[in-house]
Amino acid sequence: MTYPVNMDVKPDVSAHFDEATNTISYIVKDPSSNHCAIIDSVMDIDYAAGRITYDHANALIAEIEQRGLTLDWIIETHVHADHLSAAPYIQEKLGGKIGVGDKIMVVQETFGKVFNEGTEFQRDGSQFDALFKEGDTYKIGNMDAFAMYTPGHTPACMVHVIGDAAFTGDTLFMPDGGSARADFPGGDAGELYDSIQKVLSLPDDMRLFMCHDYGPNGRDIQWETTVADEKAHNIHVGGGKTREEFIKFRTERDAQLDMPRLIIPSLQVNMRAGAVPTDKDGKPMLKVPVNGL
Repeated sequence: MTYPVNMDVKPDVSAHFDEATNTISYIVKDPSSNHCAIIDSVMDIDYAAGRITYDHANALIAEIEQRGLTLDWIIETHVHADHLSAAPYIQEKLGGKIGVGDKIMVVQETFGKVFNEGTEFQRDGSQFDALFKEGDTYKIGNMDAFAMYTPGHTPACMVHVIGDAAFTGDTLFMPDGGSARADFPGGDAGELYDSIQKVLSLPDDMRLFMCHDYGPNGRDIQWETTVADEKAHNIHVGGGKTREEFIKFRTERDAQLDMPRLIIPSLQVNMRAGAVPTDKDGKPMLKVPVNGL
């Protein structure tokens, strides 16, 4: 497929790092207007106390208001398993449409069963305002953006390309961080390798923005690199590593990883576009499936 890449458009990218989940959220502004998008917002949770707060989301909202920007889109690169989305909270304050990949329905079907959700839980993606398919385009002000389908980490992962900037979600990490795990339900190491190759077929000087960074070997947190840098130096896929080598490495490594600390609340909230589920009396309530994940 030929993607409508336009390296002449250089969006203004503002990064917000969330220390609790090692997530980077982005405000992406059209250079020719006051319109912007948010990529991968975070809602704060004290899981032990069952308390949800909005400090991280409030920082995004404050910056957008201070800069006098109009929010067009709230994009989720995928259904995150390590943090909760603040999309509905931000939408209520600033407007904008919430968008995700159309394979969200696969994720909803899978985890609807895990969490024993009743028939009232819609598995058709209707909680979101837009469901993107491979190659779909959308506008942020005058700026064109498009979605690349990049499964492997989850079945609904997408990389969003906006001018000379691509937001990789969990498909890629910084070169010394490698790649994300592929052992969640619906994940596939071979698909992840193919998706990474797709991203690395973008122009060499395309800016790549990560959704997570863990500061390997004690370095400072970083979130921006380039296609050329990943191709040359990514420790999992760079330097011409083969599909077979990657699958073997990824499968062995994933078998040793613990589940993310916030996977149980994250999946329940994020498959609902950031809404917290409720019990039969309408009270916010999360479930803990035992031996279900």
